[in-house]
Amino acid sequence: MSTSNYYLKPNLVIEPLVDRWYAWPHLISPATSAMNITGRHLKIMNSYIQSPQIHEAAVKNPKMRGGPFMDYTRTRSEEIKALRDDTVKRKHSIIEFSEAIKELDKLLAAEAKGYSMEDLYEKVPDILKGYVELVYDLNNHPSFRFFEALLYDSEYYDKTSQSIALWITNNDERAFCLSTPKLDEPDILHLEIPFDHPGIDFISKMKRDPGSIDEAAEILGIKPEQRELFNTFFTKQPHPVYDRYTGDKVRMRYFGHACILIETKDISILVDPVISYYGYESSVSHFSDVHLPDVIDYVLITHNHQDHILFETLLPLRHKIKNIVVPRTNAGSLQDPNLKLMFNSIGFNNIVEVSEMEKIEFANCCITGLPFTGEHSDINIMAKACFHVDIGKFTFLFVADSRILERNLYKHIHKKIGGVDVIFLGMECEGAPLSWLYGPLLTENIPRDKDQTRRLSGSDFKKGMDLIDIFNPAEAYVYAMGQEPWLEFISSIKYTPESHPIVQSNMLVEECTKRGIIAERLFGEKELYYSMIRETVEVD
Repeated sequence: MSTSNYYLKPNLVIEPLVDRWYAWPHLISPATSAMNITGRHLKIMNSYIQSPQIHEAAVKNPKMRGGPFMDYTRTRSEEIKALRDDTVKRKHSIIEFSEAIKELDKLLAAEAKGYSMEDLYEKVPDILKGYVELVYDLNNHPSFRFFEALLYDSEYYDKTSQSIALWITNNDERAFCLSTPKLDEPDILHLEIPFDHPGIDFISKMKRDPGSIDEAAEILGIKPEQRELFNTFFTKQPHPVYDRYTGDKVRMRYFGHACILIETKDISILVDPVISYYGYESSVSHFSDVHLPDVIDYVLITHNHQDHILFETLLPLRHKIKNIVVPRTNAGSLQDPNLKLMFNSIGFNNIVEVSEMEKIEFANCCITGLPFTGEHSDINIMAKACFHVDIGKFTFLFVADSRILERNLYKHIHKKIGGVDVIFLGMECEGAPLSWLYGPLLTENIPRDKDQTRRLSGSDFKKGMDLIDIFNPAEAYVYAMGQEPWLEFISSIKYTPESHPIVQSNMLVEECTKRGIIAERLFGEKELYYSMIRETVEVD
């Protein structure tokens, strides 16, 4: 058959993996990756090998959704044992690196008592020497920071662990990604290539521009025995052509969760791109990659969680993104990896860092990074930002999952930016406990009572209304709720009408409506058009 002028099928998944586990930001940064291998992957694999029946029962219990249980329809103990043994063998030095971090933490707790730590450098585990600086805070509490850029040039950043799984999907059913590795299946093609491989861009472009299967196979290094399956990922059927927006207004499109596309005839801004990419029939009407422009001028990343930085969406879009804006951090702390370094390491060389209250100005638009509080379990993390977007004096405020811990902060911000026309705020106000996401980074177990109080939660009704009172928007939209079915595999969320976030967000929508503010909890898709003239009343 002719292999020229083929398109990539719209329902092909390009799934990024690290050691066969779903890739998310903490598996890229060397230090967080090491801690997740020992504190998450090996623990889950050992547990499954010991008792797969417990895992099979747990995933059937809705109350256990999102827990550390592998989700397989049949027992895969031998395969998991082989994966575990291979991980231990290949990751020997990285596992030692993880153990050295714990050892250093104990050393500082035992011996750093407020005196100079210069003599302690000799006691730092050998594999950490030259990669850490020992520090005190102003109350003499000892800690350490990584020279993170050096770690990316060391053996502890292992690109050979990265791979891509190609497979066809026809629904939203997927195992929870943080607890279930991707094993071999007849219909899955595993490619041992790093995330910065040019072949990913090549086949991603074939979604819109037809190309040669032979050339794609050569670039990706497809083996003869893989070719038959590889060919099934392509079609002669062209996809719908993107209808470029050329109007005089600002168009807003909601793609699900926290993903918003703002467009004018001159500019496109995509916030937190987590997109249902795939062209299959769904009970939920939604936009897909067909509705994204050929060039995305700015991607805005609010924070470093797996439902806001989704490589499965970002890698296929890499070839069309001009700039990615990320919150700046150079803390070097274990829990707060640098996002620019992370993105650079996987082939994104167009990263713009923004600090709190820092502006990016161009043409008729201004993007401002704003403080982001809460939703990080009281851990000191700087890589998080809300965004204020001003286009022709029409303003959007993206608060993401920020929890309004101190309303006076936003009064101070209001003095700088004024009121806004449209606000988007996350109200997943229960949130998982600290250990659910950050547990592998903890060098000591946190007591359950403390863990349960320190949650990954957004704003509730009262805190959300604080924002409404301060910024007086004409429109208010609740988003980032993880409700869409294609989000369940990364969020594990499934609400009922009685769920606290639903009740609280209903209250906010009702109160806003009483005040004459257009309000809605977004779900699926939404499209609105705005004149570039500010009509929102300023707050005194």
